[in-house]
Amino acid sequence: MSKIPDITDSELWVVEATLKERYGHAVEVQLADVELRLDFGVPDLTVCPAMVWKERGAGFVISKVGDKRFRCQFFYSVREQYGTGKAEYDDLLECVVALLKLQADHEAKRQQDK
Repeated sequence: MSKIPDITDSELWVVEATLKERYGHAVEVQLADVELRLDFGVPDLTVCPAMVWKERGAGFVISKVGDKRFRCQFFYSVREQYGTGKAEYDDLLECVVALLKLQADHEAKRQQDK
Protein backbone atom coordinates (compact mmCIF):
# COMPACT_ATOMS: atom_id res chain seq x y z
CA MET A 1 0.00 0.00 0.00
CA SER A 2 1.37 3.42 -0.90
CA LYS A 3 2.15 6.05 1.70
CA ILE A 4 -0.59 8.61 2.28
CA PRO A 5 0.45 12.06 1.02
CA ASP A 6 1.29 14.67 3.64
CA ILE A 7 -1.04 17.56 4.32
CA THR A 8 -0.28 20.34 1.87
CA ASP A 9 0.10 24.03 2.66
CA SER A 10 -3.11 24.74 0.73
CA GLU A 11 -5.04 22.12 2.75
CA LEU A 12 -3.76 23.64 5.99
CA TRP A 13 -4.76 27.09 4.71
CA VAL A 14 -8.33 25.89 3.97
CA VAL A 15 -8.71 24.69 7.56
CA GLU A 16 -7.09 27.75 9.16
CA ALA A 17 -9.09 30.20 7.04
CA THR A 18 -12.36 28.40 7.78
CA LEU A 19 -11.61 28.38 11.52
CA LYS A 20 -10.76 32.09 11.48
CA GLU A 21 -14.05 32.83 9.73
CA ARG A 22 -16.00 30.64 12.18
CA TYR A 23 -14.43 31.88 15.42
CA GLY A 24 -13.36 35.41 14.48
CA HIS A 25 -9.72 34.82 15.41
CA ALA A 26 -6.79 32.68 14.32
CA VAL A 27 -6.82 29.15 15.75
CA GLU A 28 -3.56 27.23 16.07
CA VAL A 29 -3.75 24.07 13.98
CA GLN A 30 -1.09 21.47 14.71
CA LEU A 31 0.06 18.78 12.33
CA ALA A 32 0.19 15.28 13.76
CA ASP A 33 0.11 11.62 12.81
CA VAL A 34 -2.72 9.29 13.81
CA GLU A 35 -3.22 5.56 13.36
CA LEU A 36 -6.46 4.55 11.67
CA ARG A 37 -8.08 1.47 10.25
CA LEU A 38 -8.53 2.44 6.61
CA ASP A 39 -10.49 -0.71 5.81
CA PHE A 40 -12.95 -1.54 8.57
CA GLY A 41 -12.78 -5.21 7.61
CA VAL A 42 -9.02 -5.36 8.19
CA PRO A 43 -7.54 -4.83 11.66
CA ASP A 44 -4.30 -3.25 10.40
CA LEU A 45 -3.59 0.35 11.40
CA THR A 46 -2.17 2.90 8.97
CA VAL A 47 -0.30 6.05 9.97
CA CYS A 48 -2.17 9.05 8.54
CA PRO A 49 -1.31 12.76 8.64
CA ALA A 50 -3.78 14.87 10.60
CA MET A 51 -4.66 18.43 11.56
CA VAL A 52 -5.56 18.92 15.21
CA TRP A 53 -6.89 21.91 17.16
CA LYS A 54 -8.85 22.82 20.27
CA GLU A 55 -11.57 25.41 20.58
CA ARG A 56 -14.46 26.01 22.99
CA GLY A 57 -13.61 22.99 25.15
CA ALA A 58 -13.58 20.54 22.26
CA GLY A 59 -10.74 18.85 20.40
CA PHE A 60 -10.92 18.42 16.63
CA VAL A 61 -9.11 16.06 14.27
CA ILE A 62 -9.17 15.94 10.48
CA SER A 63 -7.19 12.98 9.17
CA LYS A 64 -5.99 12.61 5.60
CA VAL A 65 -6.62 9.01 4.57
CA GLY A 66 -5.68 9.30 0.90
CA ASP A 67 -5.32 11.77 -1.93
CA LYS A 68 -8.24 14.20 -1.42
CA ARG A 69 -9.81 11.85 1.17
CA PHE A 70 -10.48 13.03 4.73
CA ARG A 71 -12.10 11.79 7.95
CA CYS A 72 -13.03 14.01 10.86
CA GLN A 73 -14.24 13.98 14.44
CA PHE A 74 -14.50 16.17 17.51
CA PHE A 75 -14.35 15.16 21.13
CA TYR A 76 -14.66 16.42 24.68
CA SER A 77 -13.13 13.36 26.37
CA VAL A 78 -12.28 9.74 25.62
CA ARG A 79 -15.91 8.85 26.27
CA GLU A 80 -17.40 11.73 24.29
CA GLN A 81 -16.27 11.43 20.66
CA TYR A 82 -18.38 12.42 17.67
CA GLY A 83 -18.17 12.16 13.91
CA THR A 84 -20.33 13.74 11.24
CA GLY A 85 -21.97 10.47 10.25
CA LYS A 86 -20.19 10.49 6.91
CA ALA A 87 -17.27 8.04 6.65
CA GLU A 88 -15.07 10.14 4.35
CA TYR A 89 -15.03 13.42 2.47
CA ASP A 90 -13.38 14.11 -0.88
CA ASP A 91 -13.72 17.87 -0.36
CA LEU A 92 -11.76 19.31 2.59
CA LEU A 93 -13.86 22.47 2.86
CA GLU A 94 -17.06 20.40 3.06
CA CYS A 95 -15.40 18.26 5.74
CA VAL A 96 -14.37 21.25 7.90
CA VAL A 97 -17.73 23.01 7.56
CA ALA A 98 -19.70 19.86 8.40
CA LEU A 99 -17.49 19.20 11.44
CA LEU A 100 -17.82 22.77 12.75
CA LYS A 101 -21.58 22.83 12.20
CA LEU A 102 -22.09 19.53 13.99
CA GLN A 103 -19.95 20.65 16.94
CA ALA A 104 -21.80 24.00 17.16
CA ASP A 105 -25.14 22.17 17.17
CA HIS A 106 -23.84 19.78 19.82
CA GLU A 107 -22.50 22.68 21.92
CA ALA A 108 -25.89 24.43 21.76
CA LYS A 109 -27.67 21.24 22.85
CA ARG A 110 -25.23 20.76 25.74
CA GLN A 111 -25.92 24.34 26.89
CA GLN A 112 -29.68 23.77 26.61
CA ASP A 113 -29.47 20.55 28.66
CA LYS A 114 -27.70 22.28 31.55
